[in-house]
Amino acid sequence: MTNACSTKTTIAVPVVDGRLCSHFGHCQQFAFYEVDRELGRIESSRRLDPPPHEPGLLPRWLSRERAQVVIAGGMGQRARDIFDQHGIQVIVGAPMQQPHEVVQAYLDGKLTLEHNPCDH
Repeated sequence: MTNACSTKTTIAVPVVDGRLCSHFGHCQQFAFYEVDRELGRIESSRRLDPPPHEPGLLPRWLSRERAQVVIAGGMGQRARDIFDQHGIQVIVGAPMQQPHEVVQAYLDGKLTLEHNPCDH
């Protein structure tokens, strides 16, 4: 469990072909970043293949992988609600860039968000 005073956070980013995936449920992998929010830096990263997609599974899996923030291009409201139930912050509308660039822009307070392309 994370200490309330801790500045360490795990951020998960859905990835397809090496870039942030525009549709959360269709990604090939997840890039996980251990970050220090106070220092504004990425401390480590890893990539994992997700389990086969089925409704509600990815939020539970990401919770088990200790993700505290998910940065995505698009995500339906049902998935967002399930993440909320697991206490995971969701950021949607992120650009389809290299995942480390997206995470660093988030840490720097410079992440530009666009519309959420998923409306289901």
